[in-house]
Amino acid sequence: MGYKVAVVGATGNVGHEILSILDERNFPADDVIALASSRSVGREVSYGDKDLKVQDLATFDFKGVDIVLSSPGAKVSAEYSPKAAKAGAIVIDNTSHWRMDPDVPLIVPEVNPEAVHEAKKGIIANPNCSTIQMVVALKPLHEAAGIKRVVVSTYQSVSGSGKEAMDELFNQTKGIYMNEQAKPAVYPKQIAFNVIPQIDVFMDDGMTKEEWKMVVETKKIMDKSIKVCANCVRVPVFIGHSEMVNVELERELSPAEAKKLWRESPGVTVIDLETDIEYVTPHEIQGEDDVYVSRIREDVTVENGLNFWCASDNLRKGAALNTVQIAELLIKEVLSNKN
Repeated sequence: MGYKVAVVGATGNVGHEILSILDERNFPADDVIALASSRSVGREVSYGDKDLKVQDLATFDFKGVDIVLSSPGAKVSAEYSPKAAKAGAIVIDNTSHWRMDPDVPLIVPEVNPEAVHEAKKGIIANPNCSTIQMVVALKPLHEAAGIKRVVVSTYQSVSGSGKEAMDELFNQTKGIYMNEQAKPAVYPKQIAFNVIPQIDVFMDDGMTKEEWKMVVETKKIMDKSIKVCANCVRVPVFIGHSEMVNVELERELSPAEAKKLWRESPGVTVIDLETDIEYVTPHEIQGEDDVYVSRIREDVTVENGLNFWCASDNLRKGAALNTVQIAELLIKEVLSNKN
């Protein structure tokens, strides 16, 4: 049986990627509907070898839709995700609005698939992109040796802020070569040839909201006892987030044992110093589905410490792919049992 699927925010970076991945993975959909704001109505978006005409989210009737894959922005999701759920659809939401709602599960299929049964409001949340890749890498370590504390520094690409941010990086870079002064608009400071230690707004304790998200989301997805210190930085890269992760464990776990665990874990590819590549950069993993782990080594400054570098395509595993994987999990564990 095929399902009726609506993609909300179909004209955005993540929406485009969701449509592409649905086609790539032969998702069992009989009907796929592209939805966006009224200003995009009538535009065409690609779904495999088909072109879908964008319909108006504001006037769309969700009755009969089975699954909604939603990435329109938090305010829009706050209004329309409950409407879709009330009409009988299950919403998989990629915005920040629902993530910490206690009645909305926050899911990474490789980490906490059992949570798919807990969607009391008919809404499932997709975590923050930087959280997703980290917890995929952390899960096998936590199962084997128990994680006490994580210190992570992220190096996040501009695509995490949307198309306008990508345009800003391109235009600033081009302008600097033409002796033009950079004019920040999306970001508070120049992003070309620079790094910005601020992602999202600052909170009262000095953390940014992005750093706060990584802390609370990791606890919700994995284990509330894990202590997390996050430092999030925007870098002049178009696609691909990278993270340097330091882990303190309850029990001893050698780098060799960690590599073995990762090689046996879904969604992880290990690159080690015995290969010609040695480590991966965000440029090299664009378009890839896995979280790539490299530079794996012992941290001798603490008992049972490990360091590693991980990189992932934030538009795929960090957003669109994880959303589609949740939908596949939903069909397998919930929807197929109703038919």
